[in-house]
Amino acid sequence: MTSEHENPSKSRDLFDSAREIMPGGISRNTIYREPHPDYLAAGKGCHVTDIDGITRVDFANNMGSLIHGHATPQIISAVTEQLGRGSAVTMATQSEFELARLLCLRVSGFEKIRFMNSGTEAVMAALKAARAITGRSGIAKAEGTYHGTYDFAEISQNAAPHNWGDLEKPNSVPVARGTPAHVLNDVVIFPFNDTQRTLKLLDQSATELACVLIDLVPQRAGLIPAHAEYIKAIREWTTRHNVLLIFDEVISFRMGFAGAAEWYDVQPDLTTLGKIIGGGFPVGALAGLDRFMSVLDPAQKEIPFPWSGTFSANPVTMTAGHVAMAMYDQVSIDRINQIGQTAREMINDLIAETGVKASVTGAGSMFRIHPKAVAPTDYRSTWQTMEERHKTKLLVEHLYRHGFMMFRTCTAALSTPISQTELDQFSDVLKVGLEKFW
Repeated sequence: MTSEHENPSKSRDLFDSAREIMPGGISRNTIYREPHPDYLAAGKGCHVTDIDGITRVDFANNMGSLIHGHATPQIISAVTEQLGRGSAVTMATQSEFELARLLCLRVSGFEKIRFMNSGTEAVMAALKAARAITGRSGIAKAEGTYHGTYDFAEISQNAAPHNWGDLEKPNSVPVARGTPAHVLNDVVIFPFNDTQRTLKLLDQSATELACVLIDLVPQRAGLIPAHAEYIKAIREWTTRHNVLLIFDEVISFRMGFAGAAEWYDVQPDLTTLGKIIGGGFPVGALAGLDRFMSVLDPAQKEIPFPWSGTFSANPVTMTAGHVAMAMYDQVSIDRINQIGQTAREMINDLIAETGVKASVTGAGSMFRIHPKAVAPTDYRSTWQTMEERHKTKLLVEHLYRHGFMMFRTCTAALSTPISQTELDQFSDVLKVGLEKFW
């Protein structure tokens, strides 16, 4: 492992050229960093090397999508073979069927499944399906949770004290400038993990709601698992009012063999998937009970919800996804989740040792470090002041300069190649960063 230096940079030169032809020099804001993003040369396992020759341990894994890290030999072999047969075609493929069957056998509530190209598309499809099923337009979602970039799904993901309103009735806050007013009116915002307030808010819009959308371990809202009684209460409410319950497991499906949903004695009507089920390629999926998924069936005379997509279920993604998910068996899950638990315990020990005001949250193979003495319990307690955001940025940059890639929020989503060796290295670097910046 090498540390970053200030010598002439190939990444800097490439970025200077990229800015001339792309807004900000990039195509996704998540990779932007000052003074410039670094450019990939190669990745292998849990390590990545940039074009300046600097190698880092990857705790971000492309925002949690690479469950087996980089350049997994089994995936490379299968995808290479598939590329020889074609990458996309206007026909059904056996690879689509095989991944669909694997996932439906894996989760009892997946009676039918349909693939698309991203988690954002999966959530979009879920919301539109719920509207087609119920004939209503209203969407309810938890404050501060990220569900992709669809207008209705992104409302209030960045709400702040100056605009989030009273906790008894949180405001619907737009993310993108120019968001239509009717979008805000169709989205009910409720506080995550607050059963009483959530049910009260849902009651006020019961006749208008098509669905309740919930992430069981929302990263933006603190990476805190939903309380069992909270999810049970929402399930009972949605059943009583004929409103669909949608679990967004685009990120949290990594938590268990059947996703984070296996922690709860609750079955959703629909579930959105993405990230790890694509084996490192763009993917999304909508799965659920047959009576709800049937709105997508094109064999009907009138299709309540038509859905297509040029690259949906392309055989390269389907092949990679099948290999990745077959490899992600219970043994692998137990091992990576134990490493995640070890990491969280190690971080807590470092916080106690250094005496800094910090805390850690997370579950399974993910963790998030907060510049707060008391671990947050919801979005509003997760929200960071300007000083706290600055501390987080300094720590994330320190970790990056010394060999560890993280989410901007100081979040990690581990991959199966990770070992205790990398955790020990991370501990040493993190301790210095906490003492220096926090």
